[in-house]
Amino acid sequence: MAEVVVVYHSGYGHTQRLAQAVAEGAGAPLIAIDAEGNLPAGGWEQLKEADAIIFGAPTTMGGPSWQFKKFADASSRPWYAQAWKDKLFAGFTNSGAMNGDKFNTLAYLFTLAMQHGGLWVGLGILPSSAKAAQRNDPNFLGSYSGAMSQSPTDASVQDMLPGDLETGRLFGKRVAEAAARWKR
Repeated sequence: MAEVVVVYHSGYGHTQRLAQAVAEGAGAPLIAIDAEGNLPAGGWEQLKEADAIIFGAPTTMGGPSWQFKKFADASSRPWYAQAWKDKLFAGFTNSGAMNGDKFNTLAYLFTLAMQHGGLWVGLGILPSSAKAAQRNDPNFLGSYSGAMSQSPTDASVQDMLPGDLETGRLFGKRVAEAAARWKR
């Protein structure tokens, strides 16, 4: 079985809840980037051993949080050693606004993966764009690059929409399946 790891930062808990859904779908452990932008003990080793790495960050002011960027900058050590070359990568994000420039965050995560010599796994879920579409449908936000979710700024973590969480679970499952095929 391929080893998938989810590494993420969450400021208010919404991105963490999405990370949990992604990890559930992938059968993957979570590595939380703390409030200072650091990984827990053993985090770098888990990433080195993984076959696939799923990045997660909130979209803040049009891009990933500074804590995620600190982690990304610190990944220059594995970059220099080419430790993550040919791994599969994927990414997800959450923001308060329906759009919130979430694509910029996914593009940042994609670029980080490409700098590491990785291969990107997109969402692979058709958008919920039929006339009868409902906000709780998977991929209601219509992303292709990775999973996106939206949490109004006055919404609690418990208020996250089931469709966004199901998008995360389906996305995690897709990455795990892609990693299993890639490892063969």
